[in-house]
Amino acid sequence: MKRILIISLAVLAFESGISAADIQRMDPPFWYTGMKNHELQVMFYGPNISASDLTLKDYPGVTVKEVAKVKSPNYLFVYLDIAPEARPGTMTFRFKEGRKTTDKTFELRPRNTKTGAQGFSTKDVLYLIMPDRFSNGDPSNDAWENFPVNRQNGGGHHGGDLKGIKDHLDYIDNLGVTAIWLNPVQYNRSNASHGYAISDFYLIDPRLGSNEEYADMIDAAHSRGIKVVMDMIFNHCGSTHWWMEDVPEDDWFNQNDVAVQIGKRAAAQAQGQPRQGAQPGQPGQPGPQRWRPEGLVTTTHYKWTLIDPHAPESEKQTLIDGWFSGGMPDLNQRNRHLATYLIQNSLWWIEYARVDGIRMDTYPYADYDFMVRWCDEIEAEYPDFNIVGEGWYPRNSAAGWWQRGSAVNPNDSHLKTVMDFDLTFTTQREILNESNTSEGSEAGLFKMYEVITQDFLFPDPDHVLTFLDNHDISRFMNPGDPAWKLKQGLAFLLTTRGIPQVYYGTEIAMAGREALRADFPGGWKEDPADAFTKEGRDAFQNECWDFASKLLNWRRKSGPVTEGKLIHYTPDNQTKCYVYARTDGKNTVLVILNGSDTEREVGMERFSEVINGYTKGTDAVTGEVVDLKAPVKIGPRGVYVLDLS
Repeated sequence: MKRILIISLAVLAFESGISAADIQRMDPPFWYTGMKNHELQVMFYGPNISASDLTLKDYPGVTVKEVAKVKSPNYLFVYLDIAPEARPGTMTFRFKEGRKTTDKTFELRPRNTKTGAQGFSTKDVLYLIMPDRFSNGDPSNDAWENFPVNRQNGGGHHGGDLKGIKDHLDYIDNLGVTAIWLNPVQYNRSNASHGYAISDFYLIDPRLGSNEEYADMIDAAHSRGIKVVMDMIFNHCGSTHWWMEDVPEDDWFNQNDVAVQIGKRAAAQAQGQPRQGAQPGQPGQPGPQRWRPEGLVTTTHYKWTLIDPHAPESEKQTLIDGWFSGGMPDLNQRNRHLATYLIQNSLWWIEYARVDGIRMDTYPYADYDFMVRWCDEIEAEYPDFNIVGEGWYPRNSAAGWWQRGSAVNPNDSHLKTVMDFDLTFTTQREILNESNTSEGSEAGLFKMYEVITQDFLFPDPDHVLTFLDNHDISRFMNPGDPAWKLKQGLAFLLTTRGIPQVYYGTEIAMAGREALRADFPGGWKEDPADAFTKEGRDAFQNECWDFASKLLNWRRKSGPVTEGKLIHYTPDNQTKCYVYARTDGKNTVLVILNGSDTEREVGMERFSEVINGYTKGTDAVTGEVVDLKAPVKIGPRGVYVLDLS
């Protein structure tokens, strides 16, 4: 009887022509009323969906502007106008092909009123975390598809996740940072742990957690006054992105024919056909040789060509249209449907998860005009928001060109914040550089001073991201380095101009190339020591952590450092000290960094302009009171961060 009933229902469904199984994908999964931009693109995906006639059941305030078909018959891009009077609810799209109809509902939600979209500024310190390497809070999500956790594999997955970060928000708060920046958390269907080869822009990687867990972690961070910055990548996606097996249009990717090759190969493998070598983006898998798509042109990484007035167009084109690697297909943001898709994806994550800022990866590699539009649309919807673009330039002349308002860039980038790699590399070289310590040599720390003197190249030097290290470059500390190196580096980072970023583990002096993306000690229950606790850290780690925490927590409340003006003095060969002040017009902080291995005596008369009658200063870390009426003695490689009073 049960079998007869099932057959009868199937016949009824066929006769009525209703089937809900044909729509396999709908991006975005939902949207919001009351957005400033009334246009919404909804991408539908399903077998031969373009053969259907699409209608929207009557929904007050919402109209269909355009139904766009593309080369692949399995996509429809539907453009809607959502008027201000539209109310939250559920819309219904109907797809009709002959007698067959398919209904698909789409939810319009009210605007998210939770805290978020706050931006980040000089008042903040960003704490950069690789989610896979910080803490494994939920071992149940470790195994996913064919990518098991293996902590012995430096490039593979180790099991860190969003719950691990949420579980240690108190640690992050006590450290004194005000924001966390997570390396990419979107779905990355490969064995690579870095997250930069995205397979689904609307899905959190299941090995890290769910979309809901991501939003929940951000809520928990906001409840502690901690902001969250999301890492995004629009230049490329991963070779395992679901687009690859059914590329929408001939210009969806740069070198689209190469993307089609990868897609066909992936489809053949999914049907059980023999492998011909390792798949791009998944190194180390068995095979006679690593397969490379025919005709692939990778990018030159010559980022200078975009700002070079003498560069040939061919080199610019290779930079923009070349692939970052064989495993990262290059997206063509000049395709209007793709451009809108990516912009809406950013808006969706901001509204849904309430992220406070975005760090955009490989910023110069994407289409320039598209990135201008992206910045404009984000800022129009969220005026307080901040975006930092990664432009890996060793000289600030180039970084300044990229910042909005540049007098030397004829086509304004509209990018608010840029990254100061020049200062990073200089600081790494200068601190613990023995050549700067001898008598008669150039004054210690002079090159750091020299980089800061070039701030005229930045339209806004305060909106520059500064850092000692990150996930792509060597850690600031090397094995065996003394604690003073970290103290001097952090003191400079946290008191000079800009928005500081601290890489996870720096506070406990994680050191060396092998520790670049190492697991944080104590993030896994089997770890022999728990560096999240004082008891789990050794004496050296506690010395570094205590210094970092005291300075970071002091910085939170220091108006001169977070909002004040920087005035610095040329380091001289006699003292080999770099002296500068931060002042907000009411209060002043005086910083003295000794760039030599001997005790120095620094006369204060030279700095009377910034001392301005103050007679003493209290060190922000030690509490030591320093007399400013007499020359100040500062120990070898010493640091003073003095609140003047």
